[in-house]
Amino acid sequence: MTEPADRAKMPPSLKLTLELGPLFLFFFANARPKLFAPFAARVLPPHLLAGENAGLFTATAVLIPTVVLALIISYWYTRRLPVMPLVTAVLVVIFGALTLYFQDPRFIKMKPTILYTTFAIVLIGGWIFNKPLLSIILDNAMPLTERGWRILTLRWGIFFFALAIVNEIVWRTQSTNVWVAFKFPGTVIIIFLFTMSQVPLMLRHEIKEEDIKEKSAAQ
Repeated sequence: MTEPADRAKMPPSLKLTLELGPLFLFFFANARPKLFAPFAARVLPPHLLAGENAGLFTATAVLIPTVVLALIISYWYTRRLPVMPLVTAVLVVIFGALTLYFQDPRFIKMKPTILYTTFAIVLIGGWIFNKPLLSIILDNAMPLTERGWRILTLRWGIFFFALAIVNEIVWRTQSTNVWVAFKFPGTVIIIFLFTMSQVPLMLRHEIKEEDIKEKSAAQ
């Protein structure tokens, strides 16, 4: 009975590595594709390794297995698959495969737009029907009041829509290297700053541990 409980506690350093590691490798492989050439040569035709988008194709070939591996390791530790990493991994595999199969970098560049738009629609749709789904997406990471979850859900929904629009603007108007830098570390920084800006709201609507104990005792 103790093994599942132990595995459910993933070390914070490992959790951060699994979340950011694939993005870092994507960024690094795009900047230094020749370092990954021995691996990329096994899955990519030679002309893709020497063309204009050699970095992006190599980075995509690296991203797909690393995202899947990160998801497997996460499941091994926690015995569950959180919604956001799972959806992200599925879209990476689909759009990454389309990018390599059709040899068209637009697919992997559109992936964040599809991902952010999907989260935005789900969150705002749930908010409209009075079912704030952010707690599910965040895997109940924090105890908040119902009103707190509703406000936070709407804000994150709007934020994801804005992020999808910005991604479209960047990849359609800027070079591949600029878009990759926007994806990592740009997007990570933007999400972090937005998360920090929501801390006052979360503190105002946080359910204290003593409140939870009192409610449990009353039941």
